[in-house]
Amino acid sequence: MSNVRAGFRRILERRESELVHALKSRDSGSAERSPDLMDELQLASERDMAIRNLDRESASLHQARAALRRLQDGTFGTCIDCEQAISRTRLDAVPWAQRCIRCQEAADTNGEEQADFSSQALIETA
Repeated sequence: MSNVRAGFRRILERRESELVHALKSRDSGSAERSPDLMDELQLASERDMAIRNLDRESASLHQARAALRRLQDGTFGTCIDCEQAISRTRLDAVPWAQRCIRCQEAADTNGEEQADFSSQALIETA
C-alpha cells in the first residue's frame, strides 16, 4: 500500500506545483477601461471569467494540499463523513477526494460545500 500512497503523493504534488505555477502566472486583472460600451462589456466578461478561473484553481490547490496533509497524517483514502475507505477507483479519478462517492452525493444533494471536483479537472491538467 505504501507504493500506492507514494503514487498518489506524486500525483498530488505535481497537481499542487501546476496550480501554484498557474496562480503565480495569472495577470493581476488590471481594471482596463474603454470608451466603447461593447469593449467595456467584453472586458468585464473577460475579468469575470478570469476571476472564476482563479477561484477554481485556488480551490483545487486547497484540495490538493489537504489531500497531501491526509497522506501525511494517515487519513488519506478514508471518508471524512462515514470513515469508510474511499474506493480505489474514486481515488484514481479524483485523488484529492475526501468523501466516498455515497457521502459526496449526499453532500451535493444537501447543498453542502462541494469538496471534490469531477475527474474532468484531472483529465484537463494531464
